Amino acid sequence: MKFDKIARIGLLTAVGVTMLSSCHIYKKFDMPQDTAMTKEYVQAKESAPDSTAYGNLNWQSVFTDPLLQDYINRALTNNVNLENARLNVDVARANLLGAKLSYLPAVAINATGAGASYAGSGFSGSWNYTIPMAISWEIDVFGKILNNKRSASAAVRMQEDYLQAAHSQIITGVATCYYTIATLNAQLALSKETAEIWAKNVEIMKDYKEAGRVNQAAVVQSQAQYWSILASITDLETALTQANNSMSLLLNEAPATWEIPATARMEVPQILRDGVAMRELAMRPDVRAAEEGLATAYYATNSARAAFYPGITITSNGGFTNLLGSFIKNPGDWFIQLAGSLTAPLFSRGQNIARLKGAKAQQQQAMNNFEHTLLSAAAEVNNYCVALDKTASKTAYLTEQVKNLEEAVEATNLLLAYDGKTTYLEVLTAQSSLLNAQISLLSTELAREQALINLYQSLGGGR
Repeated sequence: MKFDKIARIGLLTAVGVTMLSSCHIYKKFDMPQDTAMTKEYVQAKESAPDSTAYGNLNWQSVFTDPLLQDYINRALTNNVNLENARLNVDVARANLLGAKLSYLPAVAINATGAGASYAGSGFSGSWNYTIPMAISWEIDVFGKILNNKRSASAAVRMQEDYLQAAHSQIITGVATCYYTIATLNAQLALSKETAEIWAKNVEIMKDYKEAGRVNQAAVVQSQAQYWSILASITDLETALTQANNSMSLLLNEAPATWEIPATARMEVPQILRDGVAMRELAMRPDVRAAEEGLATAYYATNSARAAFYPGITITSNGGFTNLLGSFIKNPGDWFIQLAGSLTAPLFSRGQNIARLKGAKAQQQQAMNNFEHTLLSAAAEVNNYCVALDKTASKTAYLTEQVKNLEEAVEATNLLLAYDGKTTYLEVLTAQSSLLNAQISLLSTELAREQALINLYQSLGGGR
């Protein structure tokens, strides 16, 4: 008979463990592989990273300009957003510590004392006192504390990914500002130089008019073009001030004019790519953060499931007292009490059911967000790859255009000065086209540098 009881208890225990295992209460998070995309993502994470990939290069190897490196180091030291991201990691680690310490018992002391004295009665009451220590320990049989700890651990990793994203944004942000300021300085210098040429042209046109070679219309048109160039200079100066202020904010310093040479250009490394590799997307901090967000939602669902199972708590009280039963004993004596409690939810007005349904829905939302983040990352990388390729082609075309227009300006000026076989309108058109082409060439070179910087960031660079 005794053997039968033991067998039944063992059978019930095995059934209980099987039920808990089927509910995944104790299971760690694994990325679902229900779709081809998530399956490829898991395989990419398990493969060894390519250290030569563009996104895996350290930022000093990508941004080799010593002045730019100095600015980036200053930003990494002083930037407020980066410091707040570091503090968010500290907060998450503190929460994780609290979750780990939940396995330990809670200990408290609650000393009490009482006594009474009545005047005029000749009676003086005796003092009684109790100095207890209460210990309460929740046994994590059903994984409630375990899932909270795992969720807190996933939250730490997610904040570390956000920190990496902020780190990358600061590096690429400083680089973008740096080359933007360099380009604006080059465009401003070019426009000022062109304005000086046009100022001389205005005087030449006035002399030609006096000599009867051009009419008043040519003089007015040359003056109009001169004022147009001066107007464009004001726009460039405004943009330059804004770019300098953006750099100051990144470095967390007072507004200043940063001395960046107009000739600064980013060295373009050789990037060999064949489509968007999932292994590179898996290195992106936003993709990893989305995965940790899914893990957090998974553990929240486990915690909601665990709420259906009993909670087991062991409590113990012990200490020193002189109050024993209805008697007061002096001196006092030690006492100890031990108890256990099991609280099983039978009917909680549907709260546990509602919480589980909500947790499942939020877990599906987290899965949707992860897949969307992965797709967005792939589209972003592809966009920057195309932009890098097209801006390279455009730069080559504009370079040839500038060469041809320089020859056209020289030829029309010579024809106007010596042969008189051309009109001033042709001179005006050639010089205006040259300035526009030179400005466009500088803008396209900047766009190529920005595409290169953005591609580096989109591949998880900036570690």
